[in-house]
Amino acid sequence: MEKTTILVVDDEPRYVRLISANLEVEGYNVLEAFNGEQTIEVLVEHEVDLVLLDIMMPIMNGFETCERIRSFSHVPVIMVTAKGDERDRIQGLDVGADDYIVKPFSADELLARVRAVLRRSKFSRDASSPVIFEHGDLRIDFARAEVYRNGGKVLLSATEYRLLLQFAHNVGRVLTSEELLTAVWGEGYKNDKEILWVTISRLRSKLESDPGNPSRIVTRTGLGYTMPILSTEE
Repeated sequence: MEKTTILVVDDEPRYVRLISANLEVEGYNVLEAFNGEQTIEVLVEHEVDLVLLDIMMPIMNGFETCERIRSFSHVPVIMVTAKGDERDRIQGLDVGADDYIVKPFSADELLARVRAVLRRSKFSRDASSPVIFEHGDLRIDFARAEVYRNGGKVLLSATEYRLLLQFAHNVGRVLTSEELLTAVWGEGYKNDKEILWVTISRLRSKLESDPGNPSRIVTRTGLGYTMPILSTEE
């Protein structure tokens, strides 16, 4: 079986060595980078399954690097930061990160986060059905895990794609925050509504004609969220 490859990015070599050692013990193949430019070079040259990306780096910080990554790749990204500031977490999610972890963290916490994000990513890539889903100008090719709007391809992160699938598979049904968090992020996230709000906001910015007045992912105040049934589908 081919090993899962994880790219570890941090400007401090000792952190890179420590994280790499923990991942290698668990059987992962590890690549290393020490700044944003190196990160982009590695991703262009190698097949990578997940990126552990530090925020505080020279040349390009983690936020800028994640934005660059999202311009050409949906590889899962976990932001690694020494700050517990809520603004950093939100900014990381806003630029396309799938999860975040705050230093200092234990090896067990790191590995649990990695496993959870890889599970979500694998679900998003699995091509088990040739079915095409359409909702207005939105088109999802489940077989290729590709999303189109107005005929143009929309680049989503693995987490954004899996969240979109929850709505696509439940058109017309109101889904609670707890249902969405458990289905997409896992049982341990069912109360972490902040990460859901940010991810829904990202999805709306990519899929809605007017993100401020959404018609595709609609909030039902006090209940949850829904993808309405279009009149042509009824």
